[in-house]
Amino acid sequence: MRAVLDAVQPVLPSRDVVAAVNFYVDRLGFQMAFQDAEPPRYAGVRRDAVEIHLQWHDPAEWSAVERPMLRLVVPEVDRLFEEYRAQDVFHPGTALRDTAWGTREFAFYDADGNGLTFYRDL
Repeated sequence: MRAVLDAVQPVLPSRDVVAAVNFYVDRLGFQMAFQDAEPPRYAGVRRDAVEIHLQWHDPAEWSAVERPMLRLVVPEVDRLFEEYRAQDVFHPGTALRDTAWGTREFAFYDADGNGLTFYRDL
């Protein structure tokens, strides 16, 4: 019998964990899940079944830190697009579109340049 993988909790780099938490909570509708200290250098935010961890990285070394791209499955992607548009979090190229690979999606960057794509299968 194989072990079950239950969830993934990506760790995103951040120059300012407080600002990152505020972005995810105030603008993207997440809730604070935990933090390591006050002010935090490592924290988690959660929305529904998705938990994202935010980890401080020295701004002096920021150019060497790779920023990931997350793809989050969202059954009501059109509804989420409208929610986030009202929060003014999009960059100029953000658009809701149907792709050649069979998804409906939109993407933008968080305050630290980590990529967030929200999609559903067509």
